[in-house]
Amino acid sequence: MSDSKVWFVTGAARGMGVDIAAAALAAGHRVVGTARSAERVRDAVGDHENLLALSLDITDQSAADTAVVAAVDRFGSIDVLVNNAGNFYAGFFENISANQFRAQMETNFFGPLNVTRAVLPTMRTQRSGQVFTITSTAGMIGGEFTSAYAASKFALEGWMETLRFDLAPFGISTTAIEPGFFRTELLTEGSSTIWPELDIEDYAERTAATIEIWKSMNGKQGGDPAKLADAIVTLSDSGEPPLRFVAGADAVGGVEQHLAEIQGQLDANRSLSSSLAYEG
Repeated sequence: MSDSKVWFVTGAARGMGVDIAAAALAAGHRVVGTARSAERVRDAVGDHENLLALSLDITDQSAADTAVVAAVDRFGSIDVLVNNAGNFYAGFFENISANQFRAQMETNFFGPLNVTRAVLPTMRTQRSGQVFTITSTAGMIGGEFTSAYAASKFALEGWMETLRFDLAPFGISTTAIEPGFFRTELLTEGSSTIWPELDIEDYAERTAATIEIWKSMNGKQGGDPAKLADAIVTLSDSGEPPLRFVAGADAVGGVEQHLAEIQGQLDANRSLSSSLAYEG
């Protein structure tokens, strides 16, 4: 197809990444699917003449640079980047070790920065491109048992919101995809979900109960990841993807409620905030 784009998708060996890669291929695009194992990408997505499967650890900047070179060598460009790879270090803040918290930020925050840093020179040369980053409603609304995960997603939100100003002059757009609960593999124990390392008696009962709740939710989330993948392709093909896409009825409802709460807080604090204004 004449308007075929080259998609670069991280985390394409499982979960949402597989659906995004498949949806882009079905729409006639060419896809660079990356994961720690290229073989797992091929197994998950299936053989396709327009698929280039590459091994990539997104926490390794040199590996990201190498993957981009291979992608451009094969397809000649990169038009759409989807920062999808991520994981979930669950737990109350004091139960999550310092090493776990850093590991969460390395994968969910610094990983997308590494890949985007590698891709942007190509997009700037083209004077065109789209950067999609899968964040979460947890990047807008904090919740129990998600302090590390929410911190990483809030960081992504701030980065994406400001990155648009850097890239707009080069014809490159940015979109944060903010899903609610979808049937991805995020809650798969031992792979995407990692439980807290530290045991603190004060948190023990709540930790055990919350872990059981998370386990019971796995595979039963309301959102269909294949439909979200199709929506992302549709947004890209529209040529004018939005700055944000809140995905799922639960996400929309949660964000609306959160915004109403913030508005109420602003109204309550208006007079005090006004009194703090600088007067020369």
